[in-house]
Amino acid sequence: MESMTGRLLVATPTLKDPNFDRTVVLLVAHEAGGALGVVLNRATEVPVADVLGNWGELAGEPAVLFEGGPVQPESAICLARTRPEVKKRITGFHQVSGALGTVDLSADPDRIRESVAGIRVFAGYSGWSAGQLEEEIAGGSWFLFDALPGDPFMSRPDDLWGMVLRRQGDILAAVAHFPPDPLLN
Repeated sequence: MESMTGRLLVATPTLKDPNFDRTVVLLVAHEAGGALGVVLNRATEVPVADVLGNWGELAGEPAVLFEGGPVQPESAICLARTRPEVKKRITGFHQVSGALGTVDLSADPDRIRESVAGIRVFAGYSGWSAGQLEEEIAGGSWFLFDALPGDPFMSRPDDLWGMVLRRQGDILAAVAHFPPDPLLN
């Protein structure tokens, strides 16, 4: 099995689960036992600083919590992007792909402040048991694409679904214009 860690799942228009309608999910882990990801385009109105204090100073715009998925919404996962000049190992940073990784929120944010270009905090996550995600992809629920380094940190996350589809070109670019409810078209 080839790992899909660090790749994007983009919900197809046929995926009608309200938890994932028009979502873009970054897979932060994918192994034989299952997969775990966070929804990148579901911002809340809750400032990170209101929940996690000084971590809010590192959060990029919008500096709010995001709905990472329906599993354990009371837990938090923090994504961070290291600065290009940082080459040393960062304590509490677990690499996902390239400069992107997860950060231990129990640590002092000042310990990584100079090493990261920004963070995004997700309440909850999206999870799949062994083989479940592969079945959903094969069944047409998800497109699988490579992620760009800035995808998790877009200042306008609501635009991410269409933007990722448009940059694929050809027929997939047309899917970005698919109406939310074709019956109302």
